[in-house]
Amino acid sequence: MQNKQGIIFDMDGLMFDTETLYYKATQEVADKMGFSYDFAIYEKYIGISDEEVWQAYHEMYDPLYGQETVNEFINESFDRAVELFEAGAADVKPGLKELLCYLEEKNIQCCVASSNQRRIIDILLEKNQLTEEFSHVVSFEDVEKAKPDPEIFEKAAARFPFSKEELLILEDSKNGVLAADQAVIDVIMVPDLITPTPAIKEKTVAVLPTLNEVSSILEK
Repeated sequence: MQNKQGIIFDMDGLMFDTETLYYKATQEVADKMGFSYDFAIYEKYIGISDEEVWQAYHEMYDPLYGQETVNEFINESFDRAVELFEAGAADVKPGLKELLCYLEEKNIQCCVASSNQRRIIDILLEKNQLTEEFSHVVSFEDVEKAKPDPEIFEKAAARFPFSKEELLILEDSKNGVLAADQAVIDVIMVPDLITPTPAIKEKTVAVLPTLNEVSSILEK
């Protein structure tokens, strides 16, 4: 894969250990408010946009608690997660900084394409002194359709002066891999909380345990 000139990074679960913090924040608020909630519910919505998650929560909980109370649950959970991010609680995933150093040495450009809000992306990049490592960012606000729709990767690809064949996507989630496949851009998966199925593995160049191994794939 020595022809790669640009790398598109997903963020949550790939660059930062945010998924566990989102779950921690939501579970704290759910327990406080008496909502029936657990990790099995949370994991159903990993890799999709906040809007879709919130819509699902309304469909699930409005009949039980009412729309206003569900809005309070959503807002408090989000605010608590932001508090954790601003406190620097989101750990950098293993191999990220080493990979970014390798890509800089090889003059390979990098961008972030995340279904998260730009505000959260900026907080996490700034807290970890990584803002300057990425030439551009595509966020939730830049797209109309969330993964597995390929829109976010199509827009990220368009900001590089390279062909799709010269790009590589790094993803941790099923929906991210499906979006990359539909965008017809090579993807390496580094799973976070959920192990990929054989069908998802087939859509990837490789499935790796950490970001540490990405550079060896790029050298092939």
